[in-house]
Amino acid sequence: MIRRTVIAGLVAATAAITLVVPASPAYARACSYGSICTTYWYSDAAHTNMVGSLYEECDGSIYKWGTHGSYVTFREDPC
Repeated sequence: MIRRTVIAGLVAATAAITLVVPASPAYARACSYGSICTTYWYSDAAHTNMVGSLYEECDGSIYKWGTHGSYVTFREDPC
């Protein structure tokens, strides 16, 4: 009986922690050599509010603005 109570308490505590901890920012994937890459960060799962972007050119130039949001899209194309 005590064992069931302890297990139920642990399950409830884990669920509560999962609901309270906010999502961490998503980081950009590494761009492969010989590729041009674009990463966009959004603040919502529907990708309606862009909060930042990262653009990596074939010559190694990097352009970025904004912040890292919790939701990310990544595109990689050959140079």
